Amino acid sequence: MNKLRFMLPLLALVLAASFALSCGASSHGPGQLQSITLSPATADAQEAQFTATGLYVHPSYTVTPQSATWGACYQGAPTTDVSVTTGGMAQCASGATGTYTVFAYDVPNPSCESFSDACGGGGCTIVGAAQLTCP
Repeated sequence: MNKLRFMLPLLALVLAASFALSCGASSHGPGQLQSITLSPATADAQEAQFTATGLYVHPSYTVTPQSATWGACYQGAPTTDVSVTTGGMAQCASGATGTYTVFAYDVPNPSCESFSDACGGGGCTIVGAAQLTCP
């Protein structure tokens, strides 16, 4: 009976620790998303294919292509001058000129309350960015 008194609190402690360690784990695999990089880093074209790569920790591994939400910004604000498909194909709109930021982002913890838009980054958003120059 004395053994049971010590085993139950120990079991509860082990379960609580395992739940705490699993918080923040991504639905993409058994790790936590740390960063996203886009390739190519720059493109100078009317249309360009970008690929997102996710770097995960605990354990460390990469995923290419990383599942993400795509978009574009101009000078830190959302824009419609560049459209980006769900697969990362970016295309300049007719008449668009200049350098735009193409981004891919993920929110690995859906319960996070500190979400920020991808143009500004921050919050719980993990963002990768590249540059597209429209001719």
